Amino acid sequence: MTTKARAAEIDARLKQLYPVAAIALRYETDFQLLVAVILSAQTTDVGVNKVTPVLFERFPTPEALAAADPAEVELIVHPTGFFRNKTKNIMGAAQRIVTEYGGRVPDTMEDLLTLPGVARKTANIVLYNAFGKAEGVAVDTHVFRLAHRLGYSKHEDTNKVEKDLMALFPREEWGALTYRLIEHGRAVCSAKRPICGQCALSDLCPSAFAVKGWREQA
Repeated sequence: MTTKARAAEIDARLKQLYPVAAIALRYETDFQLLVAVILSAQTTDVGVNKVTPVLFERFPTPEALAAADPAEVELIVHPTGFFRNKTKNIMGAAQRIVTEYGGRVPDTMEDLLTLPGVARKTANIVLYNAFGKAEGVAVDTHVFRLAHRLGYSKHEDTNKVEKDLMALFPREEWGALTYRLIEHGRAVCSAKRPICGQCALSDLCPSAFAVKGWREQA
C-alpha cells in the first residue's frame, strides 16, 4: 500500500470516528475567532474559552481592542500564558485591521500573514472557519505529532509538514482533516501515553506499540 493510499484509508476511519470534528474555540465573529486562535498558542482551547468571554464582552470589536489599555488586556489574558506578548499581538492585529483593512479581518493568506501573531497555522484556521477557504492544513501540536507517528512526514519544520500533508490529501479535505487529527490526538494518540491497544488505526500506523509509554487500554 502506498503512503497516499494508506493515508486515505486512515482518514476514512477517522471520519467514522469523528464525524463532527470541529474547532473547539468559542467565538461569534471573524475577529473574535482570530483573537482566540492567537491566544491559543502554547495553551489549551479549554483555557482560552475561559478567558475570551470576559475579553470579548469588554472589547468585542477590532476598534475596541485597538484602543484598549494594554494593562487591562494583560490582566484578562494572563491565564493563557505569555500574556504580555499575546496582548501585544492581539492589540497589534486589531490596530492593523482597523487602519489597513477597514475594520474587517482580511480573507487572504497573504494579508492575514501581515498581522502580528499570525503565522500559517493561525491563518489556515481563520480562513477555513471564517471564510470557508482551504489554503492549507493547520499544523498544531496534535497534527504535528500524528503526522510523524502516522508516517506522513519526517520534517521538523511545521511549514514542511504542512506541505507533506497537502500533497497526501485532496484540497477539499484539508480543513476538516486538521480537526479529525486533533480529535484523535486528544482522545487516543496523546503525546506521552497513546492508547495503541484501542486505536482503530494501529494496523496502519508505523508507530503503533512502538512509542514509549503506550497503553493497551485507557
